[in-house]
Amino acid sequence: MIKLYGIIRESKGSAFPLMVAIALALVIIMCGISEYMRLMIIASGVRDAVQSAVIAAANDNYDDVYNGVREGYSGGYALSGSTWEDSIDYGDIYDRLDRTLGLQKNGGVHIKYTGETVEFKLSNLSVNIINAPFAPINPDGVQKFLADAAITLEVPVFFGGKSLPPMRINLKVEAGYTPKF
Repeated sequence: MIKLYGIIRESKGSAFPLMVAIALALVIIMCGISEYMRLMIIASGVRDAVQSAVIAAANDNYDDVYNGVREGYSGGYALSGSTWEDSIDYGDIYDRLDRTLGLQKNGGVHIKYTGETVEFKLSNLSVNIINAPFAPINPDGVQKFLADAAITLEVPVFFGGKSLPPMRINLKVEAGYTPKF
């Protein structure tokens, strides 16, 4: 450390290559950090959009849940003849995501373009809506009406002007419906 300090303090100019190397190392590190931040911002934005779409799908069930609420339960049921049957709307989450994020559908993949470059891809959406039980004996601690969704996010990664293997993660979000009254 003392030797390095001595090189920097010299006035012969021998520290110039060392300073250039340090500056280049800092530029490379900053490029890596900025690419990492780009990936995290995209993942966070997509997660928020998926969460919003799933909440909207859960809220779209308000009309089906109302019948159960009126009868004292919070599940999505409709009276069919003399029996209560499940009545659940799954909504169109991909349509909401397309409108929110500006995606374009290409086969089974929804793609966000920046100019002509692919910014990210969404695929493999699965939605599972769990209905609240009908007429539970003990309503305390009973499963609520819940929408559970998972989607695959793929973001191309670039570093140093080269394309690296894409970041591929599964985003999982959950939204519930609880009647206010």
